[in-house]
Formats: sequence, structure tokens, C-alpha cells
Amino acid sequence: MKVLVVNCGSSSLKYQFIDMEKEEVLVKGLVERIGMDGSQCKHEVPGKEKEIIKTPMKDHSVAIQVVIDALTDDKIGVIKSMDEINAIGHRVVHGGEKFAESVIITDEVIQAIEDCNELAPLHNPANLMGIRACQQIMPNVPMVAVFDTAFHQTMPAENYLYALPYELYEKYAIRKYGFHGTSHKYVAQRAAELIGKPLEELNLITCHLGNGASICAIKNGKSFDTSMGFTPLDGLVMGTRTGSLDPSISTFLHNNADMSIDEIDTLYNKKSGVLGISGVSSDFRDIEKAAEEGNERAKLALDVFTNRVQFYIGGYTALLEKVDAIIFTAGLGENSPEARNAICEGLQCLAVELDETLDTGLRGKEALVSKAQSDVKIFVIPTNEELMIAKDTEELVK
Repeated sequence: MKVLVVNCGSSSLKYQFIDMEKEEVLVKGLVERIGMDGSQCKHEVPGKEKEIIKTPMKDHSVAIQVVIDALTDDKIGVIKSMDEINAIGHRVVHGGEKFAESVIITDEVIQAIEDCNELAPLHNPANLMGIRACQQIMPNVPMVAVFDTAFHQTMPAENYLYALPYELYEKYAIRKYGFHGTSHKYVAQRAAELIGKPLEELNLITCHLGNGASICAIKNGKSFDTSMGFTPLDGLVMGTRTGSLDPSISTFLHNNADMSIDEIDTLYNKKSGVLGISGVSSDFRDIEKAAEEGNERAKLALDVFTNRVQFYIGGYTALLEKVDAIIFTAGLGENSPEARNAICEGLQCLAVELDETLDTGLRGKEALVSKAQSDVKIFVIPTNEELMIAKDTEELVK
């Protein structure tokens, strides 16, 4: 089976075309500036030069058609016709409480995704645009929705409820949802394979650390708690997001800094995090470089981030009682030995011991990096959300 994986933003579209028999990526690409001047498609076949296709794209339907044309092109394509696209897997950010797993897309599913638009106003409408564009161009190809929130629907109520009046949960579904579920699920499954035990027999802590970051406590193979909450703003300090903070700060800023709700929302989501503390960048690579050069605020930003990660790992260790492995993934988690070392240095009381000789210089590669005597194994596992989406799609369509 060959699966087209689609991940739509409001003005962008990422895609991969995967041959599931070999789990081989035949092509991947990125469409940018949809509905804007200068729209283009970056189309990359492994082993060949990247192609840049510049053409006006007024909406996602045109963008999908550009992708299909590239896939079937005589020179840069990998298939002869659209008929070779056996299924389409769509990343959908928010499934609310309705979806605890991936599903075949129907009219009812589309309506349910629309119902979650208020919970993810920046993402779900864009995801729906991609679904409808594919329906318009490929109406007979089966499609699957894979939700970022679905993996976390196994959390017990004591971990997902906020201490608000219960009526607010009943009326507005205000609760912790968690995100990055596809990534946490993928690296957990891969860790189980590396350990050589069934996933349902393992307790894991998965650390998706990048510009957006979250940690998940996995108990007997299922999400038990996670750091992101009602929105992706909660939990860890991130590239531009605050992470957890005292809710009364919002009232204080409104009353004393004359900031509107929208201005506070922008501050928390786009101007805070390690960018806000360091004043340097939201990119951890830039901050690490600045810290090495003696920038004290950059060093402080890294220390605050490290402290918050350690806090969650420690708390989740208490919740799980026994931890078989800690997994580092995503941009920072996969590519920064310095970040992994700083985090693990503070976990020795939990019998977590990183082997620096195994971890030195390790970037973007799968590896076991804990010492032999460490009670908790430490893995670096590059995430592969697209493959996870394709696997779910293949399983449901078959």
C-alpha cells in the first residue's frame, strides 16, 4: 500500500508519500504561502536534487493538485498516475474527547472535527481545508484522520481534570488534552522494540523537546499524564511559549500594563519562553551558542528550561512508581547532547545515569545512551510522526 501523508497549516502543506511495504519515503515536500504571493512547492525525492515549483496557489485545493502533479510528473514524480495513491492520512491537531484513536474520515467525523475548532482555532480549520481539498480532487480514495490528542485519551480523570467548577468541564469540556500524541506514541513503540518487551509491559517517560515541547508519562503502554494541557501553552518552557505559570499574572498584566486579552495571549504564545528570557532567539541552537560565548541571559534560559524538564520527569517517576526508560526526541531532544546531559545530571537521585561517551556528538541518530548500571535506560529516538500516521492509515484502510 502507498499512503500520502498530509499535514496542513493555514498557509502551508507538508506531505510525504510512503510505500508501506518497505516503510520507504518515496518523496516528501512542503508547500508554502498558500493564498499569498510567492507560493511555491519544495519537492524532494531521496537521492535527487530538491525541486522548487513556483506557481500561484489560491487555496489548498490548488496546492493539493500541485502536489499530485509533482507526484505523477515524468521527470520528478514517483508514480505514473493518481490511481497509485491507495490512501491518505491527515494529521488533525484536536479531536477533543470524541476520538481516542485514528478513524476513517466520514461526514460525521468532519463535523466532529469542526466542533473542536474552538479548542484549536489555528490548526483544526487548516486541517479541514486539507481534508476537503483531497476529497474534491480524489473523492474515491479512503482517508484517515490521525489526531495529536488521541493518544492521551487514556489519561485518568484525576490527571486530566482542572480544579475548576465541574460544570465548566461538563459545559465547555475544559480539561487537559495533551498534544504531540503521535510523536509520543511512535517513540514509545520504538523503545519497546529496542528493549524487547511488549509496550503494554513498560512504563516510559517520553520527552518531545523542540520549539514546542511536552513530556508524557506512559503507564503499561498508555498515556497516563502529559505536560501540555487544555492548549499547547501549558507545561514546559518552550521556544516562544511560557509553559505553566500563575493564572493571576494575566489579571495583573491587564490591570497594570494595560494589556488586552489578545495582547496577553500573543505575549504568552509568541514572545515568551526561552526567547523571552534570553532575548536572543527561540532557536535552542542560537541560545546554546550564546551561552557558550558568555551570555548570562542565554544561560539562564537554558537553566530554566532544564529545571522544568527535570521537574516533570521527577513528578512522573513518582506517578509511575517504576520507570523502564526515558526517551529523548524531536529537534532539541534528538540533536543536543548538551541538553540531554544537563537534564540527566539532575536525575541521579532517580538512578538515571547518562553515559557521556555514548552520547557525545550524537545528533539525530537512534541510540541507547545510559550506563550499563543505570536502573533506567535512556534512549535517543528520532521521531517519525509521518510514518506513524501512515501506519494508522494503512491499518484502518486494510
